[in-house]
Amino acid sequence: MLPKLSIDGVVVREIRRHQDRRGWLSELFRQDQLDQEFHPVMSYVSMTHPGIARGPHEHADQADLFCFIGPSTFRIYLWDNRLDSKTHRTHDRFEAGEDSPLMVLVPKGVVHAYKNVGDREGIVINCSNRLYGGAGRNEPVDEIRYEDDPDGRFRVD
Repeated sequence: MLPKLSIDGVVVREIRRHQDRRGWLSELFRQDQLDQEFHPVMSYVSMTHPGIARGPHEHADQADLFCFIGPSTFRIYLWDNRLDSKTHRTHDRFEAGEDSPLMVLVPKGVVHAYKNVGDREGIVINCSNRLYGGAGRNEPVDEIRYEDDPDGRFRVD
């Protein structure tokens, strides 16, 4: 079941598993389902230990297309930090992962974090629309980090 979201521009879709005798297959990105500005130019996979969070941070120009497929369960946190957004200062929180595989498109200016709330290591795939560190990794990284601000409004519980 898809979470009810309040932040403008965030897109959440179910990731469907097509299962047969060999196992399963899931589509993570389809060009015909996203506006061209969000088409991925790179991807990476990360593993997160139980109880560990990644973020919160935001991007000035990059959008992230996260795929939470499991194993484990992740709690996703989103805060609209865009001054020109009609949903500015809105916060959303929901879970995704093995029991509810979801694709989450996070536009630039939306602060985001996720935490592995399950009891085993979890895998996340991200397909961003900008190269990390630019071409040849020769540009500044597009990240505004809030992880080390214990008094900030972007908190992961």
